[in-house]
Amino acid sequence: MASTSWPPQLKDWVAKCLGQMTDSNKKDAQDELRQVISDAFTAHTLWTTDWNGVQLQSLLPKPTLSLKRKMNDTAPVNKKAKKSSLKQITTGTASLNLNDQAVLNRRAERFQREHEIERQKSTNSSLKANAHNSHLFSNNPWNASRSASPFGTSDEPEADPNVIDWDRFTIVGTSSEIFKDYLRLTDAPKPETIRPYAVLRETLVQLKKRWREKCSYNWICNQLKSLRQDLTVQRIKNEFTVQVYEIHARMALESNDMVEYNSCQATLKTLYELGIPGKVEEFTGYRILMLLHGRNRSELNLYVGQLTPKQKTDQAVQHALDVQRSLSMGNYHALFLLYLNAPNMGAYIMDHFIPRERVKALMIITKAYRTISLSFIQNELAFDDLDSTIKFLEEHKAAHFTNPGSPNSEKIIQCKSAAAHLGQVFEEKYRKVGIRGAV
Repeated sequence: MASTSWPPQLKDWVAKCLGQMTDSNKKDAQDELRQVISDAFTAHTLWTTDWNGVQLQSLLPKPTLSLKRKMNDTAPVNKKAKKSSLKQITTGTASLNLNDQAVLNRRAERFQREHEIERQKSTNSSLKANAHNSHLFSNNPWNASRSASPFGTSDEPEADPNVIDWDRFTIVGTSSEIFKDYLRLTDAPKPETIRPYAVLRETLVQLKKRWREKCSYNWICNQLKSLRQDLTVQRIKNEFTVQVYEIHARMALESNDMVEYNSCQATLKTLYELGIPGKVEEFTGYRILMLLHGRNRSELNLYVGQLTPKQKTDQAVQHALDVQRSLSMGNYHALFLLYLNAPNMGAYIMDHFIPRERVKALMIITKAYRTISLSFIQNELAFDDLDSTIKFLEEHKAAHFTNPGSPNSEKIIQCKSAAAHLGQVFEEKYRKVGIRGAV
């Protein structure tokens, strides 16, 4: 529940609460603040709660009672002793109270400074809006123990000398270039070479426009990797970051670039787990299909077991689960119908294991029949046309026909001859699965 995954409205509210704390209510207010945020995190309502309407009970003004003391209620007090005692108490605690209040003030100022920048970004009043986002990316193991709570203990400003303070090295870009080639970083990034948040948003708009105009994928991929790099070095981790990775993942699928797709999918999994909104169900379906492609049964069962009932009702997730069921039952007829009717871009992932399943289906068919028509194989195994069907049979040494000289629409497959080679071909081509870029 690191503060880096909090929505801006929640951070504004925390800053306001910290600024209202005093010595008398600090402990109760911090305890209540922790509990309220913890409850919202557990209920997955961090991004949906109207934090401006939330009021901490411990920060409400307490009613004061005006009591008139009677002279006979208390014993007479030595004025000199009382004055001396009061002087000792105030002298001994003054510095402590000042220190505690200074801690609270510094925290409140830090939160207010960061989130004032966020508000400026939302109104598009300045390119400096990305300064807030420099505090949104915290995925480093070095400072995991320091980011668990924004309020912590009263000695928080005393930095641990053994822990790297990554905030000191946060980059805020100043470049106004829309397009920039991707280069692997070999040195510390310089602000003048990094694009700020507002420029990165415009970059994505232009890249989507170029993609619709059929621009080269290699160039688009290079630009998206550069965009992702600028987000990373500025530690920006929000809904826009999710959008960038989702778009790149879809383009990679369409272009058969599984290395970049798997890279994007791995990052998206982390972003979704932080509670940042996105097309979670769509990419959940893709992940299931990828696990089916890799035949990773143990991870697949674990992942599917963690799905919520709501996720299972989503079209993309339900389709992927149906594919899983058809494969486990050996129901190739249902499998290829699901392939032809895959939602979103699921068919692009299925393309990678459909040839393997076609061979397995052919092994079953050729054992069950003596002869079978080529047109039946085309329709049953979801080939585009008869020519592509014959090409597939030839590549798998199964193009054995009783009437090879006949037109394709009339050709009959000799099942016994075809079956003799399919088992060996399957072992050679599909026994091991190689997934490029898999993590």
